[in-house]
Amino acid sequence: MEVNIDKQYPVAAGLDCAWQVLSDVTALATCMPGAQITEQVDATHYKGSVKVKVGPAVAAFAGDIELLAIDPATRTLTLLGKGADKSGSSASMRLEASLVAAEDGSSTLVGKAAVIINGKFAQFGGRMMASVSDVILAQFAVTFSQKAQALQEAADAERVAAATATATATAAEGSTASAAASTPASTPSPAKPAAAISAPKELNALALVWMMLRNFLAGLFGRKA
Repeated sequence: MEVNIDKQYPVAAGLDCAWQVLSDVTALATCMPGAQITEQVDATHYKGSVKVKVGPAVAAFAGDIELLAIDPATRTLTLLGKGADKSGSSASMRLEASLVAAEDGSSTLVGKAAVIINGKFAQFGGRMMASVSDVILAQFAVTFSQKAQALQEAADAERVAAATATATATAAEGSTASAAASTPASTPSPAKPAAAISAPKELNALALVWMMLRNFLAGLFGRKA
């Protein structure tokens, strides 16, 4: 079964900071709930895993990720991921992601993906899997935006500190030597490093099912109204 996805998500940061996250495969993987890079084989090949929680049980999918293309000029990234679990279910995804500038100085994450699913998960059908994908990608987009925003805030703080230091130095040079000696120039406090942001350590399948059921009921009663 194949599911095609075409989505756009707002990012609370400019292109440069958002690209720092998108172009870092390891950082990008941690935006996906339950996913992580376990090994970097070479410059374009990685090994990773995804944990899925259903009640008290936790299933683990292991797979490979290949960086097919990366273009800093157009801020575009293409990945191919393949994975399987112990029961024989498998999935593959070809993802093309890019960043475009927004009018307010922020950016937009544009993603197109083709997902092929085999095994027990294919029995849920295309509509169900599309709904699951929507929920997962929404969580991914939130974490991605938070990571980019943290980088943006750190970069803004560094620019403010540099401007303050320049202004202080200029004022000191314009004052008399005696005043400069009696009033030492203040030193701006260094910017604090951005706190680490990561997605949930495992994908909660029950929470996804409940969210889809809630959305279905909301749409059902909405149509009746």
